[in-house]
Amino acid sequence: MRPLLLPWVLLLLAAAPGPGPGPVAGLSSPGAQGTCSSRCGERGGLCSCHPTCAGLGDCCPDVRDFCLEIQPYSGSMMGGKDFLVQHLKWPSPSDPVICRFKESVQTLGHVDSSGRVHCVSPLLYETGRIPFTVSMDNGRSFPRSGTWLAMHPSKVSDSEKSQLVNETLWQYYGTPGSGGNLSVTWDAGALPSSAVSIELWGYEETGKPYSGEWMAKWSYLYSVTTNIPNSGSFTFVPKPAPQNYQRWQLGALRIVSSKHHGGAQDVQALWSNEHALAWHLGQDFRADPWPGPAGSARPGRSWRTSCPTSWRSCPTALHPGPARADSGRFHTDYGCDVERGSVCTYHPGAVHCVRSVQASPRYAAGQQCCYTKEGTQILTADSTSGSTPDRGHDWGSPPFRAPPRVPGLSHWLYDVLSFYHCCLWAPDCPRYMRRRPSSDCTSYRPPRLASAFGDPHFVTFDGANFTFNGRGEYVLLESALTRLSVQARGTGLTAVAVQEDNSDVVEVRLAGGAAPLQVLLNQEVLSFAEQNWMDLKGMFLSVAAGDSVSIMLSSGAGVEVSVQGPFLSVAVLLPEKFLTHTHGLLGTLNDNPADDFTLRSGQVLPPTASSRELHRFGADWAVRNASSLLTYDSRLLVNNFLYGPKHDPTFQPLFPEETPLSPSQAAAELCGDDHFCIFDVAATGSLSVGNATRAAHQLHQRHAQSLQPVVSCGWLAPPPNGRKDGTRYLVGSTVFFHCDNGYSLDGAEVSHCQADGTWSRPTPTCQPGRSHAVLLSIIFGGLAAVAVVTLIYVLLRRRKSHTTAWTSRP
Repeated sequence: MRPLLLPWVLLLLAAAPGPGPGPVAGLSSPGAQGTCSSRCGERGGLCSCHPTCAGLGDCCPDVRDFCLEIQPYSGSMMGGKDFLVQHLKWPSPSDPVICRFKESVQTLGHVDSSGRVHCVSPLLYETGRIPFTVSMDNGRSFPRSGTWLAMHPSKVSDSEKSQLVNETLWQYYGTPGSGGNLSVTWDAGALPSSAVSIELWGYEETGKPYSGEWMAKWSYLYSVTTNIPNSGSFTFVPKPAPQNYQRWQLGALRIVSSKHHGGAQDVQALWSNEHALAWHLGQDFRADPWPGPAGSARPGRSWRTSCPTSWRSCPTALHPGPARADSGRFHTDYGCDVERGSVCTYHPGAVHCVRSVQASPRYAAGQQCCYTKEGTQILTADSTSGSTPDRGHDWGSPPFRAPPRVPGLSHWLYDVLSFYHCCLWAPDCPRYMRRRPSSDCTSYRPPRLASAFGDPHFVTFDGANFTFNGRGEYVLLESALTRLSVQARGTGLTAVAVQEDNSDVVEVRLAGGAAPLQVLLNQEVLSFAEQNWMDLKGMFLSVAAGDSVSIMLSSGAGVEVSVQGPFLSVAVLLPEKFLTHTHGLLGTLNDNPADDFTLRSGQVLPPTASSRELHRFGADWAVRNASSLLTYDSRLLVNNFLYGPKHDPTFQPLFPEETPLSPSQAAAELCGDDHFCIFDVAATGSLSVGNATRAAHQLHQRHAQSLQPVVSCGWLAPPPNGRKDGTRYLVGSTVFFHCDNGYSLDGAEVSHCQADGTWSRPTPTCQPGRSHAVLLSIIFGGLAAVAVVTLIYVLLRRRKSHTTAWTSRP
């Protein structure tokens, strides 16, 4: 009977919505269903072209010829990177190879001497997974398809870029004390040419801001040098550019083969970092950097204006605190990372900065939050090292391509260049800081945390905890608010899948090989050999050390999946807007643990429910095939979970009330009072499993502690004509006030941050008049003057009496 089931299994696979894009372009005739030509991603037909076909053994014979694998698979969005199409050979090409990206941008590929096909990545204005197709007939048809990963320029390795030697000198060139030679280096082997040219390209965004006319554009400006030996280095003394190039203040160098004409589009190239073009600006800038080059706006106008809208409030503290724990909404700023030595170029008083993961929906603004080694946030009102909001989010914002959403570049244009104008090229940093006021944390609310770990055990958003040992696939979380769904498989968790609204679907599962985790995107296994960060549809994905995955969703929700012993551990973080909008095994988020065991029907089990009753609660949240996010790419998974029951009713777990747990001495010493650890040692007979559960539980507890609300009273201003001591504004902090000479304090000298988020005293005023020091000096001066006069008087009297006695002698 089993062979007769196969067609039904395949039918279910074809019908299951699961993750992944819909079918690619249809076929012209039914007879073509035995090929993957123009069918990549499709199931059905005589064979499959879906990513799961390899595990199921039903791929079309030509799947590798049409569903392309490439090496390397990633590069800078600046383009110019040559990549090899693997498994595809074209020994005697009669027509040019054309590679088309996103159905709109075409580059000319080539076939090497071994018959292997190559493409060149184009200059793009976005990051993320970029679909491309390949034509072998000069553009008449594009039946082959694949995916290119375009990266933020700062996230690619230095070996892929040309390097500006002493980049600071390039960006300060022409200011006092900055001049002389400039040098650029590159990997000569990365460009297959004996001679190269070095070009300058400029970036600008033109048109009315926040309108359909606002456009982003890279332009070829001029060649710095041409037809020089491909030696890997070049040194020159820059000359001011002609007047017609002065409006470009942001740009990058591009090194290309000399066989290409100046500004040739989408050819193999090595780009430098984008940077401020001080070195090419004119004599007027070198004479006075403050106004900027001829024809440019002074800081404070146009793109140098303040942020158009406030955005996500900064976390209150670094450690212990939510700045690093709120992983759904904030991520480490690669320019100031305490784990990498805290080289904070633009925030010298900080040891760590984080950025908001998501840009503001309307304006694509970002938020940066920086902290001292004591964990206190630095504010621009107190220091030029302070946290600053951004008019353009450094990582860009979907749909990218148009200002101010272009990754890296919009941020450079609207935020970094204005910082250069005010703080680095001219001594007017307070002006910049006034237009970039820090968020002072008063409106920050930490996310709510729920976790699942061990064999498995659950701690809900409201703090209820229980054990559910079911064998099957279950809904950890559902929320109609953003159509968020988190699902899991296993007795102990072996796979976790996440989707929000119409985002991509990411699944993390145990791999069982050298790499402990396997990550799937829309049912296709991802490689992290080149990158550990990916911009995906509706989410960002970050992988750390191969055993931890962070999923950051558009709503600000975060999902962290890691390996703990033989099982997965999952933590879900939800912003407060999800209050009263969650269901599933992780409970009902409403600050009331009494209703966390709510069934799909709405029936609520009491907090005192037995483990057998809780088993019924867990079984009720079994995944349904029609809404499953999980991948079935092996016969075992198909038979056990897709074709079989989502909850196995024949599996009998351990119920503590019916089988009392009597931990051994070793288990008692290991677990202490951790009942989850004790349970897992009893259920599995393994101390190592119990130890992993204990570690996961402790991790949850530390995470929860870091997310405890911390009261902030907000920034407290110093008095005019005075100063304050103290820049910490959290509960329990104290600020002292002082007046300048010639002024006296009118009000309290000290203010304390109280538990209700208010200051005990407002900022006092400094009134004109004599200060206490002046009054004391007058008093003591007067006394001294009186003493001097008295002394003189006494001396004079004595002298007079002596004189009288001398003159009266005979």
